[in-house]
Amino acid sequence: MNLYLRLIWMLLTLRWRGAFNPATDTGRVGLIVMPNDLDLNFHVNNGRYLTLMDIGRIDMFIRTGLLRVARKHGWMPVIAAGKIRFRHEMRLFQRFRVETRILYWNDATVVMEHRCVINHPRHGETAAAIALMRGGFYDRKAKGFVAVARLMEEIGLAQVESPPASPEVAAFLAAEDALKRAG
Repeated sequence: MNLYLRLIWMLLTLRWRGAFNPATDTGRVGLIVMPNDLDLNFHVNNGRYLTLMDIGRIDMFIRTGLLRVARKHGWMPVIAAGKIRFRHEMRLFQRFRVETRILYWNDATVVMEHRCVINHPRHGETAAAIALMRGGFYDRKAKGFVAVARLMEEIGLAQVESPPASPEVAAFLAAEDALKRAG
């Protein structure tokens, strides 16, 4: 139930965040740690971070127009891989924000970064967790991923070039490809 309330909150506050250019913008959604986010150590459960990051991704899909386009064509957003690094704990009723941005894309997949940003007593504003996610939009009829160029064209951003892959993104993609080959 908590996630649905957060989703409703994100939807109600969309107008204040405005449009989102996936090639240049960072999305920000403010949230609060709730009791059902906690594990036995009374801090946010490691799996919950990924769920909270879903809110940032949905916000981005709506604000770019990708969700509307995907529904029109019957495409599904799919996460194929993820890597997360936990840096600081988040505790009950702590305010934080999920920041989402696109770092890189190739023909059919996108690499996004999610950060759960807190105001830490010793470190100031910092990320409690950072995740890289690889995903795309899957076309059930064609049984394949939709080309990123087509996605960009559908939302009015034709001819936008991907930024070069940073060393972190290249390492993430290489590790993901190695794991896929081993599987």
